[in-house]
Amino acid sequence: MSATVAVILVLAAGTYAFRLVGPALHGRVELPARVRELLSAGAVVLLVALLATGALTEGGGFAGWARPAGVLVGGVLAWRRAPFPVVVLGAAATTATLRDMGIG
Repeated sequence: MSATVAVILVLAAGTYAFRLVGPALHGRVELPARVRELLSAGAVVLLVALLATGALTEGGGFAGWARPAGVLVGGVLAWRRAPFPVVVLGAAATTATLRDMGIG
């Protein structure tokens, strides 16, 4: 068995264990309110970091202004509770229009 297959199997087992722990411990473990707040804030921080790296970088460098502008338009539309297809199409149209204008 190669090292890659072994790593994949270990990660699969770990993922399955995490999925199994939730239902097994439901109702048995009560987290303090402060821990729940910190976990919620941590999830938001991770999502913002993922959004920033995906929107601003490409190949280790700056992605240009079109992509962040498209993400911004999509974020505003989502914040205004626009339907999901409108959010996606608005972000894509903004990015495509700016790239077509050479702002890339």
